[in-house]
Amino acid sequence: MKQLFLVALLPPEPVLGQVWALKQAVRQRTGSRNAVRLPAHITLIPPTRQPAEFEASCRQTLRAFAAARQPFLVGLENFDWFGDRTLFVRVTEAAALRSCHAALLAWCATRLPAVAPEARPFTPHLTLATRDLPAAQVPALRQDFAARTFAATFEVRTLTLFRHDGQQWIRVEDFPLGS
Repeated sequence: MKQLFLVALLPPEPVLGQVWALKQAVRQRTGSRNAVRLPAHITLIPPTRQPAEFEASCRQTLRAFAAARQPFLVGLENFDWFGDRTLFVRVTEAAALRSCHAALLAWCATRLPAVAPEARPFTPHLTLATRDLPAAQVPALRQDFAARTFAATFEVRTLTLFRHDGQQWIRVEDFPLGS
């Protein structure tokens, strides 16, 4: 049986908690639950369905990749939307993040070819609510988040591998950068 895997960057505290509180507030207001199934994160490799043995080679590949990269800064500022389906925190200082993402995809292309190249452009963001937002609540939510401000900067020090167990996402391993 195949399993879902995901590679992401998690902001450290206090940013992680601040974004989690925003996710919870949206969930309480709208009933949207999809976004609270994972901690606040920036997706590097979107969910990919793979055989169970993929995990060991993925861990080895990510460990080597992370060791060869240095920590970098990411900035967050305010909110935006993908259509009417996804509310997110915008990533602003993204040059180093884009470089890391491109390098990771190139690394995987030769060392972990089971990871398919991305079909969509990389748009780094931290999702607050997605897909299950009630359409009737979107206009008020748009207005509310257009009036809010949020800003944070954090240093990315690790990559994280998640595996879905059929019920929830499990944090498999953190891979320190520059180790």
